[in-house]
Amino acid sequence: MQVLTEAIRQIPADSRAKILIRIDGAGATHELLDAIGALNTTRRTVRFLAGWKITDADEVAIAALPATAWEDALHQDGTVNSACQVAELTGLNTRTGWPRRMRLLVRHTRPSRRRLAKLTALEKKTGWRYVIIATDIGRMRGVVGSHHPQWLDTLARHHADVEDQVRVGKAMGLSNLPSADWTVNSGWVLAANLAADLTAWMCLLGLHDIDGLADAEPDTLRYRLWHLPAKLVRHARRRILKISATWPWREAFLTCWQRLTALPAPT
Repeated sequence: MQVLTEAIRQIPADSRAKILIRIDGAGATHELLDAIGALNTTRRTVRFLAGWKITDADEVAIAALPATAWEDALHQDGTVNSACQVAELTGLNTRTGWPRRMRLLVRHTRPSRRRLAKLTALEKKTGWRYVIIATDIGRMRGVVGSHHPQWLDTLARHHADVEDQVRVGKAMGLSNLPSADWTVNSGWVLAANLAADLTAWMCLLGLHDIDGLADAEPDTLRYRLWHLPAKLVRHARRRILKISATWPWREAFLTCWQRLTALPAPT
């Protein structure tokens, strides 16, 4: 809960009226979900989407679902994903003690090869791998279809971009710590996180519409932009950056640079 509290504290005060918290299965605890519910006030709405560890009781509820309960899932762009289906599990699961508004949604997909050895008896019998998410979202005002299981499933799965950022952090230096000293390693982690944050803002503000760079990871950015074949010279009391005219990402670099330098100075 401390990590969540610190994360919320970083949100500007005027942007805390509506907060959506997405978290993996480690967040599906009574303590955390009750604490999230307590964050709601007359001026602030907080909703959650959390992973859920499937138990035998959950599988009994899944097995009781009629075939008509399953509907095709959606891709992130809103198109139909007929390879996966989603269903509402709320009401069939008899667990008690959880938030009153909480819903359980189940998704099934064909298991990948690496998952075959970990399938439960039900999954082996049906040929599907099941994933459950918990949420207290009923309907978002002004968002059409926000109460549908397919829409909520898509919203929950978008949380996977967190794993992308973890990979970015590792590429920035978090894979290995340089010292046996806590203070040195703390400084290293801080520097790596600052680099990851700066990279994310650079892509968002300067490369958002450039193919191949908008979502590029550090190794790609190093090769295409950061390790730029250029020379910095001085002439008439001015500094001039001479970039190789044949570098394929020359225009991308110039566009990004112009956009970033045009930003107003922070106050």
